[in-house]
Amino acid sequence: MANSILLGQYTETNSIFHLLDPRTKLLSMIMIMASFLLLDSFISYAAATILVMVLIFLTKIPLRIFVRGLRPLLFILMFTFIYHAMLTQGTAIWSWEMFRVTAEGLQNGTRYVLRIILLVLLASLLTLTTKPLSLAHGLEKLLAPLSKLNLPVEQFALMIVIAIRFVPTITQELDRILLAQKARGYDIANFNPVKRIFAYIPILVPLLFTTIQRAEQLTLAIDARAFGDGKGRTVYVRLGFKPMDFAVIGTAAAFPIILMLLKMEGI
Repeated sequence: MANSILLGQYTETNSIFHLLDPRTKLLSMIMIMASFLLLDSFISYAAATILVMVLIFLTKIPLRIFVRGLRPLLFILMFTFIYHAMLTQGTAIWSWEMFRVTAEGLQNGTRYVLRIILLVLLASLLTLTTKPLSLAHGLEKLLAPLSKLNLPVEQFALMIVIAIRFVPTITQELDRILLAQKARGYDIANFNPVKRIFAYIPILVPLLFTTIQRAEQLTLAIDARAFGDGKGRTVYVRLGFKPMDFAVIGTAAAFPIILMLLKMEGI
């Protein structure tokens, strides 16, 4: 399960994305993700899909890694598709007693599922190409103006990055607990889907306990390094925008404009 969670995992390659400033990647991903709210036609969805595929190709990370990261979302994707297919009003193409599937429902279900997939791929692209410390530094620099309002920007940036980094750690702990339970003859895979959901409840207690232990160890490690509130701390690598960063930000800013033009033209 840990290998299927891409959030918080970093993959080293020699792509241009790994060389970009973390602020560039954060700003670009935010603009592209926000532009997905404008998706409403086949052309716009096709353009968004092509853009994401091109970005994945430029990272030089195998596509199978991104596909593997979608496996934990299969239940959510299936539920989203079935929900829209059966509960959207429109022309019925199949019905049985109280269940009915409409053509409009299938269309809406496909749209929302594709939108979720694109968002997850973009989020995975950001974390796979950016080291956690670099991501924290970039987020801190982006939120620096808010420090004038006495907001704990440094602590907030560190908290966000630690939360992202803890996702694969927690899944690794869950795998370890499941293996320990399996060694004792308690194999959840042997239960049916309904019983399997309730079988996870006894596992939540040791998982919560080990997570709290890791959080306490991390707190002690931060205190031992005199992090404090994070203000005034220096960094080894100084961030700086390069011509490539401006080109990427410009491209990301142009994409929502293109989608707005397509929407205005009714394409």
